[in-house]
Amino acid sequence: MTSSAGQAEAVVRGAGAIRARPRAVLTSRLGEYAGFGPVLLLFGGFFFAPLVLIIAYSFWQVIDYNVVQNWTLDNYRYFLSVPTYVRTFIATLWMTALATVLTIGIAFPFAYWLTRYVSRSWQRPLLLLVIIPFWTSYLLRVASWITILGEGGVVNRTLEALGLIHQPLSFLLYNRWAVIFVLVYLYFPFAALTLFSALERFDWNQLKAAMDLGAPPLTAIWRIMLPQIRPGVITAVIFVFIPILGEYLTPQLVGGVDGVMIGNLVVNFFVGAQYTRGAAIALLITAIAVAMLILFRRSLVLEQVYGR
Repeated sequence: MTSSAGQAEAVVRGAGAIRARPRAVLTSRLGEYAGFGPVLLLFGGFFFAPLVLIIAYSFWQVIDYNVVQNWTLDNYRYFLSVPTYVRTFIATLWMTALATVLTIGIAFPFAYWLTRYVSRSWQRPLLLLVIIPFWTSYLLRVASWITILGEGGVVNRTLEALGLIHQPLSFLLYNRWAVIFVLVYLYFPFAALTLFSALERFDWNQLKAAMDLGAPPLTAIWRIMLPQIRPGVITAVIFVFIPILGEYLTPQLVGGVDGVMIGNLVVNFFVGAQYTRGAAIALLITAIAVAMLILFRRSLVLEQVYGR
């Protein structure tokens, strides 16, 4: 009798343990992913929800300053039917592409020199100089170029003092080239730091071996180095290209009327209560950024980019 009672009790305990096991596993899983809660809330509330709203707005209409949920493609048709907007869109693309190429073209030699020819004791101080602009306001960094390139700025005053010019140069500001110049200055640190991180992990013995076998330096860099640091280069391109594509403040301050970019059109539409048209243009910018990420998706392998 006692034996039967003991067996029954063991069976009950085993059944309870089996029922408790899924609960323990579920609690453990919830504990593992609980840290993602704030991130999901942040991205869900401040990224995905606004993105869905922008997508919806781009297909709606504004009637008498009120957004009406009439699904239509008129906002896109309107944008593509106005030559000024189309020219601004095309100008934004080539300005962004040119600024990205110039930024990478300047940052790569700097990162190459820093990793190969500068001792480690000096690398960190020089990188600190690259990072220092981040310690100041973005607005201040852009506005400072007005006092440097303006008609009464440092450049014009210096040239006048040297007798090289007799009146201020007006072409230094308020045009597309001034916007590109300032954008290269602003985004150079992003490219330099990313390329330095990629080059720091490169095995320089491979480059020396290629040159010892008769390869010219540029050929060795092109065929040996660049394929191995390609993920870092592409990451630098993305870090520069995508933010520049949506730039608003820089063309607003140093571009003037001739340096308008697509981001300025978005702001103008929203300021004028044309929310749906502004949303349509914003969605076009997003589509280009997403298309670029898809284009480079095969090269964006995290293990290669971050050296894991």
